[in-house]
Amino acid sequence: MDKRLEDFGKGHASFKKVKFKKNEDRFRKLVEEGQNPRALFIGCSDSRVMPALITGSKPGDLFIVRNIGNFVAPFNPEADYHATASAIEYAVSILKVSDIIVCGHSHCGAISALYKEIQQTPENIHTIKWLELGADAKKVALLAHKSSPKEELLHYTEQISVVYQLDNLLTYPAVKQRVEEGSLFLHGWHYDIENGHIDYYNDEDYEFKPLI
Repeated sequence: MDKRLEDFGKGHASFKKVKFKKNEDRFRKLVEEGQNPRALFIGCSDSRVMPALITGSKPGDLFIVRNIGNFVAPFNPEADYHATASAIEYAVSILKVSDIIVCGHSHCGAISALYKEIQQTPENIHTIKWLELGADAKKVALLAHKSSPKEELLHYTEQISVVYQLDNLLTYPAVKQRVEEGSLFLHGWHYDIENGHIDYYNDEDYEFKPLI
């Protein structure tokens, strides 16, 4: 066993002996029947956020995409390496998911970075560029909470950023078409790490409300 990853190895051994054995039939069916997830979950890469855990999902339930800040870049027709975009297209056009969840979270490093002066170097050029996707949310947050405590400003920015990512999703032709047809539904969530609470964006009242 790789000593540097010994803890992970022990965890895997426990999974095989307990959880895998308990759900062996389900895993076999997932192989035989292929994947048929209900939702595409776009979340942050933050190691403290675990989509399956916070939703109580089982293997096969979620098609998961994670990136810095749970951002969605606007549709770009140029054929380039667009990881999140390709996952969106695959989930919507191939897997035919019925729902897309964009989930932000509290204490998000990407959102916090929007308010810092970070010098660009050869080691962070992609990160600096990626953070531009949070610029509009920052502008709105500063207008609404310019005099608020920093914690409140960051919390609001995290939430309003989710709304902007939902707007960006609608720039994808397949997403827009299926939303208009009523066969695809978009959801914006914000997860509080410290208390496990999730709020959802209510687009009728333009505010976040408790999911349950």
